[in-house]
Amino acid sequence: MKVFIRIMIFSVLISMTYWGFSNYGIPQVIPEAPPVEEKISGSMTMDQYIALGGKIFNGKGTCTLCHNPVGGRAPLLVESGKDGAPVGARAADRIKDPRYKGKAKTAEEYIHESMVEPSTFVVAGFGKPGTNDTVSPMPNINKGSIGLNEAEIGAVISYLQKSAGVQVTVKLPTGAAPAAAEAPAEPQSAKTPEEAFGKHGCTTCHKIPGIEEAGDVGPDLTGLSARAGNRVKGLVAEQYVMQSILTPDAYTVKGFEPGTMPGDLGEKMTVKELDMIIKYLLEKKG
Repeated sequence: MKVFIRIMIFSVLISMTYWGFSNYGIPQVIPEAPPVEEKISGSMTMDQYIALGGKIFNGKGTCTLCHNPVGGRAPLLVESGKDGAPVGARAADRIKDPRYKGKAKTAEEYIHESMVEPSTFVVAGFGKPGTNDTVSPMPNINKGSIGLNEAEIGAVISYLQKSAGVQVTVKLPTGAAPAAAEAPAEPQSAKTPEEAFGKHGCTTCHKIPGIEEAGDVGPDLTGLSARAGNRVKGLVAEQYVMQSILTPDAYTVKGFEPGTMPGDLGEKMTVKELDMIIKYLLEKKG
């Protein structure tokens, strides 16, 4: 009887500890507004359009998730790297490469093509493993969770050209200026795990069970429930997944570089979204 009572007391203490951690150990984060389609019109100046391109490149486009000097998993675009000069300056030479199979005739067309059909030409060393640099891990940015429209893509191209110090060849969009935008609504938490994955760009880098869109810049999350509890000593599966999201460099999966995954998701993700994502990943078996 005494042993039974001790077991009961221990179970209650464990439950209370987990409850306390779940409610007070997780940082209270402020939700981020979902990406919105930028309001672009013919009333913009070229400088404004280029600045908007930089905003999209560093924000909604999620370009810096992969194109950064830390992870080394995609070519650098606004600065020189091991693959050459900034893309705005090297784009014309890419068309002349014997491996190029696209249809672009100009540097601007090449950059556009590389964004919407990234596998047309894959920079040596940056293709999906096992494809001999014929398949790009980059998603089509005009589809899926990123979904840039043509005007936004043009703005990014103008930004890349300006950053490289070459002539900006993109034409300003035409059309009447839109009506004044209403004040942004209060940011809302995603309603489903799938929506949360899209909102925070998870599918850009990871393969996630049950979701067609996928990337391989980060670890494959299929079957995570079977290994999550054995990754880090002292952490149960739920704690490991939470740590991987909030402090991704605390443990790095073999074969992947530290610094690849953004470390600020704890500032952008709501507690509800975090909880949905953890439960989804641990409940999906394949």
